[in-house]
Amino acid sequence: MTDPAQGHAGLTDTFASRRYFKKFDTIIRHLTRVAATMQAEGQMSKCDVKVLTDYLMRLNFTFRALSMKYLMAGNSSGRETARAFGALAMDRRDSGFPVASELMTMANDAQQAERHLANMASVETLKDDMVRSIISEQTVPRKLQFALSQRLYYQELTKGDLFWTQNDPECEWIENIADQRRRFLLHWAAYDSQVNLPVIYLMELEDSGKVALPKDERRWPEVQAHLMAQALAGLKLITIAKGFDEDFADLHPKHLRRYHVGPMYSSAYTDQSGPLQRVLQNAEAPVGQDWALAWTLEVLESEDVREERSGWFGTVEREIFALDPFGGRGADTGATRTQRAIILPQRPFQVLAELDPPGFADVQKFVVSDAGQVLRY
Repeated sequence: MTDPAQGHAGLTDTFASRRYFKKFDTIIRHLTRVAATMQAEGQMSKCDVKVLTDYLMRLNFTFRALSMKYLMAGNSSGRETARAFGALAMDRRDSGFPVASELMTMANDAQQAERHLANMASVETLKDDMVRSIISEQTVPRKLQFALSQRLYYQELTKGDLFWTQNDPECEWIENIADQRRRFLLHWAAYDSQVNLPVIYLMELEDSGKVALPKDERRWPEVQAHLMAQALAGLKLITIAKGFDEDFADLHPKHLRRYHVGPMYSSAYTDQSGPLQRVLQNAEAPVGQDWALAWTLEVLESEDVREERSGWFGTVEREIFALDPFGGRGADTGATRTQRAIILPQRPFQVLAELDPPGFADVQKFVVSDAGQVLRY
């Protein structure tokens, strides 16, 4: 069923559901190769690639778990389908990704996964029962197949390392700059419920506190709560960075990056409009290659520091952030620069190059192949 107000749809066809998850498995693996290519070209640091790859693999594990949950989607007749076996809710209009409520439900399921598994038959028992049902009753054991899919789903949840709607900040030491001044990398991520997309943040900061940030029992929980409350794709980077700078006098954000993974466009699953609709339709690509994925990086850098009075005799450092100087766009974007990219297979890229639609001139284009090759145009 499609909700016209929200643009959400339920994948109630078995093969469509399985192709959808296989498509994302392929896309995410290509994304890790694109990140490695950007590192080789000097566009991305080794540290950023490591962090991004970790979050992308978590995202892949999340989709793998969801694929088990909805393995039997559509294996029933008519309206009974969604009620009996469930259907993945995806954002057909805006993102092409599963809706955020799917991940919220999964987080609740993960809390109870061990209890569910304790009350379920083992994988081997379920397979034996299916064989007996096929041989003796000569029927398709759909209920046993569904039970097995749920067993595999909960097993995936117990493995951990999944991408949740909120992925709390982690802190990694980079270097000691001077006595009582250290440099750290903070990274965190969220599955934004407004746009149904994963968003990944990285912040380099200098810590002038007496106790190193990750060991500070007072500041570290406050920092984590503050950053997760600001993990909204609609907030400008300048808003996030200035708020952090003002709330923590001895933490100095120097470099903030935000990666938007998506939207994903596919002629088989999304209702895209504009140039990409023509590109994907004209490409007539085979199954598994009819897609394109947008990838956006926003960067905010500190260009200077000023001192402000604090109390009667003290002073604090405040960062001065550099905004995009071209055409006043910095005030609009709230970033020093924004880089847009699109990742797509060869046939859709050929059509994109032939059509050459307006608005794509400054978009980096990464063309990927099934063999794992990545070419940048």
